[in-house]
Amino acid sequence: MIISVTNRLLCKNDFLQRIEQIAKALPYRIILREKDLQPEKYEQLASECLKICSRYNVPLVINSHIAVAQKLKIPNIHLPMKIFLNHLDELSTFKCIGISVHSVEEAKRSEDLGASYIIVGHIFQTDCKKGVPPIGLDFLKQVCEAVTIPVFAIGGITQLDTTDVLKAGAVGICVMSQLMTCKNPEEVLMSYYNFFGI
Repeated sequence: MIISVTNRLLCKNDFLQRIEQIAKALPYRIILREKDLQPEKYEQLASECLKICSRYNVPLVINSHIAVAQKLKIPNIHLPMKIFLNHLDELSTFKCIGISVHSVEEAKRSEDLGASYIIVGHIFQTDCKKGVPPIGLDFLKQVCEAVTIPVFAIGGITQLDTTDVLKAGAVGICVMSQLMTCKNPEEVLMSYYNFFGI
């Protein structure tokens, strides 16, 4: 399974057109990351992305903006651990809650508190986390063995690494930079699907 994580600042062409290209290829989910946007602007963008994702039955996941997700009636939310812990009492309406974790302890706690899945990273060196050492496959394996909910890996993962990531226990991967900058997102996603037997 592949989760597409957005970063419109990396996108050289029309961002919504790129979302459509990605949605056409039917990823598992699309997380609208866009951390720099204020709630009003984020809501406007989320509304447009929701229209596109709905056409292809691809779940759109709202990142961090709980109120926006509730207003737009989007049942999928992804949160950093800190926001998750601070807003537990506001999450009962969500069908799918994803959490970003950076330790085995955070992974276990997320599961205990009702997370639907977790994202762990960064696995390999990536320009998005310059100067920050990657956690590696051994750590990913420790996280996967510690929980029963699905684990997705993120950070510097290419097609060549996919098999190793899946062997470590992850059910899928997250792809951001490659899908935001490539010429053909559909083609890139299809190349990943080969490793998942899709």
